[in-house]
Amino acid sequence: MASTTDISPDLITEGTILFSAPGTDKECATWYKIFGPLGATSRIPLVVLHGGPGLSHDYLLPMQELWSRHQIPVIFYDQIGNGKSTHLPETKGDETFWKEELFWDELDNLIKGLGLREYDVLGQSWGGMMGSKWAGIRKPKGLRKLILSNSPADLNAWERAYASYRNLLPEDVEAELKKGEEAEDWESKEYEEAVMFFFARHLITVDPMPAEVFESLAWAGKDDTVAMTMSGPDEFKSRGIMKNWSAAEAAKGIEAPTLVINGVNEGASDEAVKPFVDGIKDVKWVKLENSTHCPVHEEKENYLKVISEFLLG
Repeated sequence: MASTTDISPDLITEGTILFSAPGTDKECATWYKIFGPLGATSRIPLVVLHGGPGLSHDYLLPMQELWSRHQIPVIFYDQIGNGKSTHLPETKGDETFWKEELFWDELDNLIKGLGLREYDVLGQSWGGMMGSKWAGIRKPKGLRKLILSNSPADLNAWERAYASYRNLLPEDVEAELKKGEEAEDWESKEYEEAVMFFFARHLITVDPMPAEVFESLAWAGKDDTVAMTMSGPDEFKSRGIMKNWSAAEAAKGIEAPTLVINGVNEGASDEAVKPFVDGIKDVKWVKLENSTHCPVHEEKENYLKVISEFLLG
């Protein structure tokens, strides 16, 4: 994997943009990191929306190679409450604050703060979920192309996919998952090990797990405010504001040409992405056969090829 040391430090920009988050008087800031100079190339910059809710940008860092290979500037940022952006642990449990629109406002603010007039957006997992409704409802000016990577349009379909995969688990693993769920003991060693066994089949199949993925998980472990408030502790059944989440109607309003990507044996199943494929006016669907939910690590070369061909086409 190309690392940041392979790119001249002069071509990497890191900073923060102030963000007035509705519902708090606390001064907030969105942290960002850009690979490639904005405005110094004819390529349209790509804004990357990470997953979660409650992770950080780190696990998506291999996408920086879009700059080194194709001179596409890549903009990473940590969503509010996550990673290096402002944390708000005092708002844990406040569903009136942690609404999806908060992240739309932050994205709009980032785009404005960076002075982007034309840009592409890639949302991975939750990032694509949030990005799809942002694009379909707000119809942002300047959005040229949209990529929804491993993102369900219907979270109930994601949960149905996960339930079907659990039917194929070894009996002892499934027993530990059920035991944890019945006791609502999400932090026991046995439950966590069972979840990681499931993830090794259906989230990321790379062994050992890449350092960038561990970094994002570590951030989530340090502050679980966003994840617990928006979706709850259960990996198999969403709670909070994410319960019954759907972008099926919003997808019909997406005007930008859109690439939908999913893998095999993952939460963003064919059923889960179907409302995007059926509802978006100008859409292309690519199914990656050699990865589950994290193709940037599981089949990076093909993943970056599919993305770059769409962006440059």
